[in-house]
Amino acid sequence: MGIKADSWIREKALKENMIAPFVDRLAGEGIVSYGLSSYGYDIRVSNEFKIFTNINATVVDPKNFDSANVVDFTGDVCIVPPNSFALARTVEYFKMPRNVLAICLGKSTYARCGIIVNVTPFEPEFEGHITIEISNTTPLPAKIYANEGIAQVIFLEGDEQCLTTYKDRKGKYQAQTGITLPRILKV
Repeated sequence: MGIKADSWIREKALKENMIAPFVDRLAGEGIVSYGLSSYGYDIRVSNEFKIFTNINATVVDPKNFDSANVVDFTGDVCIVPPNSFALARTVEYFKMPRNVLAICLGKSTYARCGIIVNVTPFEPEFEGHITIEISNTTPLPAKIYANEGIAQVIFLEGDEQCLTTYKDRKGKYQAQTGITLPRILKV
C-alpha cells in the first residue's frame, strides 16, 4: 500500500466513494465496534433481516431458493433462533476499485458467542450492499444488534489491475441493494 493502511482506506473511501457512509474512526463505546480500524474497516449490520424458519418451509436449494424459507424482520435487535441462520445486509454500500479485493471476516465479539459470519470476498469492481450470512451455532437464542459492527473488511490492493472484474463479468449480485437471496444465472 505504500502509506499507512488506515490512511489508504480513508483516501479510497472519500475520494473514490469506496465505502458509504464512511465512519472515519473506530466507534466502540458501549456497542459492538464499527468504522475505520488499523488495517481494515468494521462494517455494520442494518436493521433488516431474513430469518430462516421451518414454518411453510421447503428444501433449501441455492439453485431455486424458496422465499417461504425465511421471514422478514426489521428492528434494532434480531433474535436468531438456536442452531439457525439469518441473512442481513450492511449499512455501508461498497464500490470496489478495479485493483482492490476485500475479504470479510466475522468479529471476534460475536464469534466468542457462537455467532459466525461467513467469510465473503468483495471482488474488484463489485458494487452494492453486502448480504451478510449469520449462523447461530449455539443451542440458545442469539441477539444481533442492528447498526453496530458485525464483521471486519480487510483490503488487498494489487500491483496491477485484474483483467476481468466482477463488473466486467456482469456478476449476478452487482449493484445489489437490500438483502439479496441466492440466485443463479439463467442460460
